[in-house]
Amino acid sequence: MFVSSNLSVGKNGHLVFAGVDTVSLAEEYGTPLYVMDEAMIRTNMGQFRDSVEQYYHGGGLVCYASKAFSCKEIYRIAKSEQIGIDVVSIGELYTAMSVEFPAEKICYHGNNKTEEELNLAIEYGVGWIVADSFSELELLNRIAGEQRKNVKVLLRLTPGIEAHTHSFIQTGQIDSKFGFTIQFGTAMEAVKQALALPNLLLDGVHCHIGSQIFEIDPFVHAAEVILSFIAQVKDELGYELHTMNLGGGFGIRYVPADQPAAYRSYMEQVSKKVKEIVAEKGLTLPFIILEPGRSIVGAAGITLYRVGGIKEIPGVRKYVSVDGGMTDNPRYALYGSEYDFILANKAGEEKVDTVTVAGRCCESGDLLGKDVALQNAQIGDILASCATGAYNYSMASHYNRVRKPAVVMLRDEKARLIVRRETLNDLISCDL
Repeated sequence: MFVSSNLSVGKNGHLVFAGVDTVSLAEEYGTPLYVMDEAMIRTNMGQFRDSVEQYYHGGGLVCYASKAFSCKEIYRIAKSEQIGIDVVSIGELYTAMSVEFPAEKICYHGNNKTEEELNLAIEYGVGWIVADSFSELELLNRIAGEQRKNVKVLLRLTPGIEAHTHSFIQTGQIDSKFGFTIQFGTAMEAVKQALALPNLLLDGVHCHIGSQIFEIDPFVHAAEVILSFIAQVKDELGYELHTMNLGGGFGIRYVPADQPAAYRSYMEQVSKKVKEIVAEKGLTLPFIILEPGRSIVGAAGITLYRVGGIKEIPGVRKYVSVDGGMTDNPRYALYGSEYDFILANKAGEEKVDTVTVAGRCCESGDLLGKDVALQNAQIGDILASCATGAYNYSMASHYNRVRKPAVVMLRDEKARLIVRRETLNDLISCDL
């Protein structure tokens, strides 16, 4: 009935999330409201961490891709679960370091990092900086020299793999904005440049083929391509790269039709292929880094709204309007992302209606779902959008000067506020 195991119907017919009545949460904390399940987040982190330990014996690190959901509390949880993190901005890095996250377990990404960002990353002593261009390598070398440090670097490669996902979230194809292309010889030139720069320690390579991928084969193929490149570098330059970061992109279940592979299966199959190729090409088993994000927090979050208006155009469409929209979840507007919707106060009832869920912004494209199944809605009902733990809070905006929602974390059937709701004064706090 539900897309996630942490959803159920209570005796009163209300939607229960992680053991807590969602209608009560909406009444206590207001709407829109992001709600996160800490137990599921920890379980998912543990599954990835344990799969590396079980199937891969060359050493590895799971780095939570925090662009999916970034705040102080998620970094505290990742720290206590003894995994690393992947950051892509000075804001994510600063937030992580504000809770004393171990810098050596941080992988710093980005295709156009500023000098300010690189200065701070090197000052903090992050574990790896993933270089994305020749100019960045030169800039890194200069800043490292100024700080009298040697910086551990991974080169981001584009392996030429087009995963079966939306074109906006494909990142491994040849014409990607990210990384050095293997096929045109650019990647090998980057290796040579990195090795020639005195303040850089070239540790390995990185690739990321896309997001929301259900199949395992593209990840296995990516590992094969990257290892072949590592072997080529060893043969041509006599230098062996020690670390292979295979990125993330593992799909989750947004709607009942989605069938993602078990995350343990990913590491099992990739480990098998890596060991085969390493033996065949005479390489040392590399240190592996994985970067799951959505697969850790996606299903661990829901968003609660209050229905504020219903408009039916006979024979055309029925709109159910809520007090949120593209300001707290732009993913439908960006690339038509599907979600499962439930009226939280009528969760035990059958979905007998087909509606379009509309947001409150002054924008025709401000929709959360089109022609979706829903219980019979009335003004004042609480609407839950499932599997919104990833990229919703992270992508929230102030369009129309809308305030960003609060975030509540659930643990042991109790709620605690981890991000407060913005105030009107917050909206004008930077205005002069």
